[in-house]
Amino acid sequence: MDSWALARSLLPDALSKKLEQYPKAEEIRLRTGRPPSVILDGRERVIDWQTTDRQLLLYVMEKATGASLHAAAPALRNGFINYRGIRIGVCGEAVFTGGTMTGLRGFSSLAIRVPHTLPPGCEELIEGLISPNPRNILIISPPGVGKTSFLRELIRQAASRMCCVSVIDERNELSASVSGTAQFDLGPGSDVMVGVPKAQAAIMLLRGMNPEIVAMDEITQREDIGAVEEIVGCGVHIFAAAHARDAGDLKKRPLYRALLAGGIFEELVTIRCQDGKRVYTREALP
Repeated sequence: MDSWALARSLLPDALSKKLEQYPKAEEIRLRTGRPPSVILDGRERVIDWQTTDRQLLLYVMEKATGASLHAAAPALRNGFINYRGIRIGVCGEAVFTGGTMTGLRGFSSLAIRVPHTLPPGCEELIEGLISPNPRNILIISPPGVGKTSFLRELIRQAASRMCCVSVIDERNELSASVSGTAQFDLGPGSDVMVGVPKAQAAIMLLRGMNPEIVAMDEITQREDIGAVEEIVGCGVHIFAAAHARDAGDLKKRPLYRALLAGGIFEELVTIRCQDGKRVYTREALP
């Protein structure tokens, strides 16, 4: 799937054409009252274009939600929506119903994040993580640096060896499934559960799919840790990701400290941005 072309397809034709010259852009940023910009090599670059207005933001949101913004309200409570594997961050005004936040309106900013293939050299790193036998692997990085892309390729490589890899794709970002068909290649041995919370999906997959590996993106709450413990307790390997700058940052957070205390993960892959390039490091966990 050409993710850059897909991201640009959300924009009016003239702006999409203008952005063709930035095929390595990592994000498209739209803010009311300012011209569009792209994130390229870790830096934001303003595009020579007219000022963004609310109509442009509504145009993008309508296309991304299939003209059904109301149906996207549950996702908007989390500050983003997903369009075929492309995460669109959204800022605006909160809508409350009965004291509970139910969505966003008055959109003011959009961040369209573009998935990319991994740089040369990652193949050897991934080979070491899954050969001769897969490990329990945790992938960490700050937001937007490439955890999901690395996890997706890790899944694909393992599933291409005909390991049975069950994928918990709660936000439909790993597979970008449409009508049961993954738009991202996750390998011939993968089975994908979309839109189900991790803890519930883990039980469903363990009971129904007999996986050798279960993969999940972005551990963010205590229920997710319970899912990880359930998976490993059944003798199944785990691939997962979390937000953190490095191992030290991971250990400072109570949620992740509890995750590490169980000794579940054997390998830690850290991704960081250095001089506009992504750097991947691997370390064994005690």
